[in-house]
Order: sequence, then C-alpha cells, then structure tokens
Amino acid sequence: MKGKRYLFTSESVTEGHPDKVCDMISDGVLDAALKDDPESRVAIETVTKTGFVMVVGEMTTKTYIDIQKVVRDVINHIGYDHPGIGFNSNTCGVLTSISEQSADISQGVTETEEHEQGAGDQGMMFGYATNETPEYMPLPIMLAHKLSKRLTDVRKQGILKYLRPDGKTQVTIEYENGRPLHATTIVVSAHHDEEATHEQIRKDIITNVIKPICTEWLTEDTKFFINPTGKFSIGGPVADSGLTGRKIIVDTYGGHGAHGGGAFSGKDPSKVDRSGAYAARYIAKNIVAAGLADKCEIQLAYAIGVAEPVSILINTFRTNRVPDEEIEKLVRKHFPLKPGEIISHLNLKRPIFQKTASYGHFGRNEPEFTWEAIDKAEILKKESSLDGDVQEISGDKVPLNGA
Repeated sequence: MKGKRYLFTSESVTEGHPDKVCDMISDGVLDAALKDDPESRVAIETVTKTGFVMVVGEMTTKTYIDIQKVVRDVINHIGYDHPGIGFNSNTCGVLTSISEQSADISQGVTETEEHEQGAGDQGMMFGYATNETPEYMPLPIMLAHKLSKRLTDVRKQGILKYLRPDGKTQVTIEYENGRPLHATTIVVSAHHDEEATHEQIRKDIITNVIKPICTEWLTEDTKFFINPTGKFSIGGPVADSGLTGRKIIVDTYGGHGAHGGGAFSGKDPSKVDRSGAYAARYIAKNIVAAGLADKCEIQLAYAIGVAEPVSILINTFRTNRVPDEEIEKLVRKHFPLKPGEIISHLNLKRPIFQKTASYGHFGRNEPEFTWEAIDKAEILKKESSLDGDVQEISGDKVPLNGA
C-alpha cells in the first residue's frame, strides 16, 4: 500500500558563487588569525562586486594578518585568476575596515578565575540528522553538494575546460512516508566561456557531472534543467554581488529542520552561532547513529556571557524508539553544552574553517570536521532503554582530534 508522497528540493552553490567567495575569504581571515593565535576573537564579513572586495568586522588577535594576501590567495584558489573571466585576484581592489572586539562583549566571554567562558552572543542554534543517507544527512542537500563539488572538480581537472568558477545546483527528491524514492528534477547552472554551446554544455554536464553522482536516484522520467536560460557566460561578482552569510540554508541542511538564523563563516568558535550549531549537529547525529530515532533535531539557546544553555529541545518527529525525555537526559550526561566545553571537546581553536565554507558544514568525512564524529553512539545505545536489535552503528569515522 502506497503511503504519503511528496517532493522536497535543496540547492547548493560552487565555491565560485559570489556569496561563497565571501564566505571563503571570511574564513580565510579567521584561519590566518587562529594559526598563530588560537585565542583570537574574530567576526569578519566580506562583500564583493565587480573589481573589488571589502573586508569588515571586529578582530582581537596577537598576530599580524596580511588581509590583502588572504583575499587574493582565496580568489586565485577559486579560479578567478585572469581578466577575461571578469574578476581577477591580481588586480581587484581590497578595502578593509576592522576594529577590535567590544570590551563589553569580551568581559562576558573571556574565561577568568572568577568567570566561566560564556556564550559570545544570545540566540538559538539547530542541529539535524536523519538516517536516510550514510552521512546522516537529508538526501537532497547531499546530492546538491556533491553535484556542486563535481562541477568544480571537472573544471579544475580540465575535463570541461570551458567552465568558469560560478555555479549552482538543485535537486528535487520524491519521498514516500519520509523515505527517499528517486530524483524527479535536477538543475545545474554552470558558468562557462563564450565559445561553449548550450547543446554541448547540456550533454557534458549530464554525462560528466550528474550521472557520476546521481545514477542510482535517476529514472527515465527524471527532468534535467541545464543552464535553463540558455546561457551563463557572465557570472561571479560581475553578475551578482556577494556577501558573507547569505547561504545559511546551503551551509546546513538544505531546508530540512529549522535554522536559528546565524551564519557561520568569519566567526571564531566563541560565537555560539557556529560552535553551538556544530555541537547540535554532533548531538543529533549520534542520537540517530545510535538508533534512538530515525530523525532528530536539536535546539540549543544561549544568553550572551552565560555558559549554561538557557534551553535544550529535542524533536525526533515521532521516529524515536525511546522517550524523548530519556534522550534529553542522555544528552545532558554525555555531551558538551557550555561554549568552553564545546570548543575543547571538538578542538575548534584551529585553522580548519576555510574548508567548511564551501559544499556544506555537515555530512563531511574529513578529519577537520570533528562534529561529524559518532563516538558517542555506542554509549547512548548501551545506556538507553532501547529494545530489540538496531542496525550496527556505522558511518563517518571522524576523529575528534583530527589534524
């Protein structure tokens, strides 16, 4: 008997998208600060448009950072490296306006003998996990990210030499009773040079980008929209301005679950917008990996300068195999929840963040992504009242103290 069917869509963007250029620059500045001074306080935002980049924000650090070099290195790495592409790392203007972190904020955040490290701001953060993919992520956003990464790879590897850095992907999945069935529509917008024809691009993208990533989810009825307007030769900051923090749904779960509204890039881990969201993902993923629920969303909320979260909410969407109240007790017992504990446990005072700025902060099996570890799943399973056999815990093996 067929259950309820519905469609869900998520999008991703390449590292050459103007907003992602800004995210990577902001996290590049953060990494440069943390490299020599792990106690740096950084809140950097970037804006870009034709021919220029502006870096603004607050930063307190003991090291010197060559902002010009960081900006130009990031832009060059992405591939905006010659005038013909419309944006050039060697000739673009770089403007800066950076001051120190407010002393009023610092006194509530900095740990002293009399004061435990508090949250860097008020706000709420969400983490989400589902067992519908090996990464414990929703399928639409995982496929969209993999398509975007593949679009970049075929460009940088010279497989499709006419491609340029900008690009967007979008995947629509049909679900039945909450489980993915197949892809109904895939959209790829690929930045290209003037010589490439639409027919060539469509054929090449389907063959070299979509099929290597999505084959098992395709049907004969799957629709492909490749550069739907027919042309995408003008892209990057020339076509659209970029701004740090404007792709928060791309950065998280593609629209599945809630979002607290805070962006990640350019913020050091004392900002719970970032570290709290990473902790929430860590908790939710371990709950699902332990078999306590098929889906899990965690909300954490903080007050500025206060270490203890003001609230913790666990939502398992009625997929839980033990009571939510029991899960909450296990969470409070086994997971770091105070900002200082989160930073220490996940080893966040390292220059690891520029890598997170493109292709998602979650669902990544790389050593820097310590919040993706499922090291708590076994103890959660053991200490819970879970009855019956649960699938053996598996998935990403990310070490907590990765390089």
